[in-house]
Amino acid sequence: MASGTSQGRTPAETGGQADPAPHGLTGTVISVDAMGGDQGPAAIVAGLSIAADKNPDIAFLLHGNADVLTPLVAKRKELLNRVVIRATEDVVTMDDKPSQVMRNGKATSMWSAIDAVRNGEATVCVSCGNTGALMALSMVRLRKAPGVNRPAIACLWPSRAASGFNVMLDVGADIKADEQDLLAYALMGASYARNGLGLPFPRIGLLNVGTEEHKGRAELKAAHDLISDAAEDNRFEFVGFVEGGDIPSDRVDVIVTDGFTGNVALKTAEGTAALIRDFLTEAFKKTPWSQIAALLAYTSLRRLSKRIDPRRVNGGVFLGLNGTVVKSHGSADATGVAAAIKLAFILAQSGFTERLAARVASAGRARDTEQIERKEVSGSANG
Repeated sequence: MASGTSQGRTPAETGGQADPAPHGLTGTVISVDAMGGDQGPAAIVAGLSIAADKNPDIAFLLHGNADVLTPLVAKRKELLNRVVIRATEDVVTMDDKPSQVMRNGKATSMWSAIDAVRNGEATVCVSCGNTGALMALSMVRLRKAPGVNRPAIACLWPSRAASGFNVMLDVGADIKADEQDLLAYALMGASYARNGLGLPFPRIGLLNVGTEEHKGRAELKAAHDLISDAAEDNRFEFVGFVEGGDIPSDRVDVIVTDGFTGNVALKTAEGTAALIRDFLTEAFKKTPWSQIAALLAYTSLRRLSKRIDPRRVNGGVFLGLNGTVVKSHGSADATGVAAAIKLAFILAQSGFTERLAARVASAGRARDTEQIERKEVSGSANG
């Protein structure tokens, strides 16, 4: 962890930091870790400026080196009276191990940003920082919601759906997932699709090596039955198993999988999009005729570039915690940061955390009741 030069705060009994002064901000307050991204605090502040210019109802708690952040914020008139800076001494670097941050990270901007949500000062936390450290701190400081065994990271995937995106989870929070975890992912994904994409009755698919019900690992087959049984009571349609080719399709709105498979698929898609963009650039620069063709196709190419631009869908959402955390790409520029802020605002406005927790908890109580009834029936039969 790297140290800054800003003034720190005296550790308190809760969270290792002094009780913060009331920030006085109005509107929807987003807590932002300003120090974790590859592009530095300037890109973070520029992204906040873009978001603030488009949305007058948003305000920010900005955590990091005050000596660096104060002049950056002062240059942006859109941020006037809409940002409060929380000075922190240290920074979580991309090389820091989560265990190291857990032991020694109380003075970091990431810890401070998460605690603002924990303390009720902000609705959502946004960070471009170290994913492993962010998840570890989020789990410890915010705790898992009732009924959730493993939190998940959900991302938006460009698709042929009417909304332009599908939801996929988990994409890297935990490489393992049993049938109960996959059921919880389905419930959380459905809630995300309703509140983030405005889909009242989302379609859920379970990622597998084929669509036939006899294919796949044992936990996938068990999860298939659990999700199917839960569909009606939880207001979603279960379309069954889906394959990799269905991820960007209009057949499904939410794709459920384990974190290992989801993360590999996500990184593969990002690499493929970059490859297509590079190939197109090379092709249109090849000859004078191709350069002329590029000029003629300029509008269409810009439309395609925007459609597959990963910055537009920047922001993985940590689901299953007592608070919402949006993980931005570490390499995000101002446009990418603004997209993550927009997503955070939409979720904050919808009351997403409370709705998701209620949905998962109610489903958990229903499962417990069903298991008790089965045991009682079995006991009566044996008796």
